[in-house]
Amino acid sequence: MTTERDGTRPNPPLLGSLAYLVLNLPIGIASFVFVVTTVTVGVSTVIIWVGLPVLAGAMLVWRGAAQLERARVHAMLGTYVSAPYRPLPDAGPARRVGARFKDPATYRDMAYHLLMLPVGIAEFVIMVTSWATSLWLLLLPVYYQWMPADWYPTFWNNGFMRIDSWFETLPFAALGVLALAIAVMLTRQLGTLHARYARAMLGTSPGRVDRLHTLDTAGVIDWNATSAVPR
Repeated sequence: MTTERDGTRPNPPLLGSLAYLVLNLPIGIASFVFVVTTVTVGVSTVIIWVGLPVLAGAMLVWRGAAQLERARVHAMLGTYVSAPYRPLPDAGPARRVGARFKDPATYRDMAYHLLMLPVGIAEFVIMVTSWATSLWLLLLPVYYQWMPADWYPTFWNNGFMRIDSWFETLPFAALGVLALAIAVMLTRQLGTLHARYARAMLGTSPGRVDRLHTLDTAGVIDWNATSAVPR
């Protein structure tokens, strides 16, 4: 798979998008807590030098997590995100860690992990609400007979729907078909939007892609070798 700049657009599968968007909430919670905790501890203790290894370790972890996120986007959303990192110098470990700290892609990775919490909450709520509502309506003719006889939804302590026969469930099942179509559309659109968002945050910058295109005299870019091209 390639990037959107060479003519392709994200077209995630339905089930992959659904699973990806639902999983973003627990992943977003974990990534947000890790980044906030480690950065807070590292910055607050950097004056006694303890914070430096804490920050260095945290940076390596969130860069590694960003690599896993690129793989997850590729596997579940069918969208390849090229790694944006600058080449590391042929020097000692300290200089290589320093080069990672100076790489702007490191801080885009951190921002992505922080934003995964609000983004994950929004995506989780939209997915659960749309799919639960549509399936509840669509399958009402199947399970209505097992509901309590005096059960019906209420609004401000007033009942607005009472079902006494299978025939009365059909209009709600028809509404469920429409709601399911909307849920499918929302899932695909959110999957596509998140794939583009992941490319923007975790992928190669547009300026670097433009420079790669100017070097691409054959019309084909080896995206696996982009780390060899300076930004």
